[in-house]
Amino acid sequence: MATNTLFMTTSARLRNRRVHLERRATASKAVRASLVSLAGLIGCLVTNQAGEEVGRVVDVVARLYGTDPYPPVTGLVIRIGRRRAFLTADTIDQVRSGRVRLRTARVDLREYERRPGEVLLARDVLDHQLVDVDGVQVTRAADLYLAPLADRVVLVGVDVSLPTLLRRLGPRRWQARPTPERVLDWQAVAPFAEHATDGPAEVRLRASRSALHRLRPADLADVLEDLGRTERQQLLGWLEPARAADALEEMEPAELENLLREAPPEHAARLVDEMEPDEAVDALRDLQPAERETLLARMPQAEAAELRGLLAHREGTAGGAMTTVVVTARREETVGQVRAVLAGQAEHRTEIDAVAVLDDNGRLVADIALFDLAVAEDTTTVGELTDWLAQFGPPVTLVPQARIAEAAALLVAARVSSLLVIDADHRPLGRILADDVLDTLLPERGRLHFRRFLQ
Repeated sequence: MATNTLFMTTSARLRNRRVHLERRATASKAVRASLVSLAGLIGCLVTNQAGEEVGRVVDVVARLYGTDPYPPVTGLVIRIGRRRAFLTADTIDQVRSGRVRLRTARVDLREYERRPGEVLLARDVLDHQLVDVDGVQVTRAADLYLAPLADRVVLVGVDVSLPTLLRRLGPRRWQARPTPERVLDWQAVAPFAEHATDGPAEVRLRASRSALHRLRPADLADVLEDLGRTERQQLLGWLEPARAADALEEMEPAELENLLREAPPEHAARLVDEMEPDEAVDALRDLQPAERETLLARMPQAEAAELRGLLAHREGTAGGAMTTVVVTARREETVGQVRAVLAGQAEHRTEIDAVAVLDDNGRLVADIALFDLAVAEDTTTVGELTDWLAQFGPPVTLVPQARIAEAAALLVAARVSSLLVIDADHRPLGRILADDVLDTLLPERGRLHFRRFLQ
């Protein structure tokens, strides 16, 4: 039953993604045939309805951060003589490659004033970094494409290819020639127009999250590592702290260190606080003592105290690499009750692969793997499961002072993916995970992560 549900869910996701792709504007032959190159539009002639020259296009204004899937063009900035004027979209009759025609001969010569959510496409987006969400990469906009859609002109796509960039360096007649075969649909990208708007932050966030929410933490980490400093901080500001922290945990240590130094201390502290304890400690160790204390001082007191306790353990030891996320249970609890507890710990799913069973004094009795809990009946008690596991011997544990090499040897010998770290009274202090052992033993390989059962 569960397997059928999984297949149904997966099929539904694939079907929804296919429908989503088919609904993209650039999938339409009519739209692709009517593309207008922004690069070819800049500097082109603007005429009135009688065909008389009015001026030249300086830039195109669009409402980039709004509720529309494709940003509508709200006007043009044109040069008339020595001054610049703004033409609203309702005065534009036709936009074609290399030419703009107006509906009227009357032109308002007022200066352009940016409104919330608006951007100047040539100045703020063209040649700037953006995220190709489908291709999961950071790239630059070599050209932007406009097209008529539902009785208005909208921004439908972006071209990131090198030939298009070279085309812009060629003769004027080449610059206005769009290349539909290289276009990325606008819904597949997330732009970074840091000078674009003073509009509400939640509007910008909603527009960007619609594309970025499809990226996995590892993909987001790759994007963050490739972005420039300004764009990286802007992307972090768009993401919810917990989602940003998931991505930070996947970053290379050197890149993460630079990111935390670049971010405002309050924001950096919030991100580290959202990270899993063992990952947060690794990040803090890479900072200078003064930088580390700056971030700890800006965290909630309880979380800061927990991290200071972990930092007190020597690097390269079990205590220095363990996570303090440990799910515990008592003998009298049922498997169903333990599963309910695990469901409430979903945010820590990458840190949990077993449940520690404690006696009435908080001492360790057993360490039950999630697989054993998954195949047991809901009504089975933890005590019954513990008694059955006793035939395989006591749980393998470590003291905080144990070296990482010893942890690695025990992991291999016991054929488990984690080990509990206990104190002198046999009470659990934390859990050291196999990927943390590898991160320590093979630092040149970057961060390595195993899939946890709950993932």
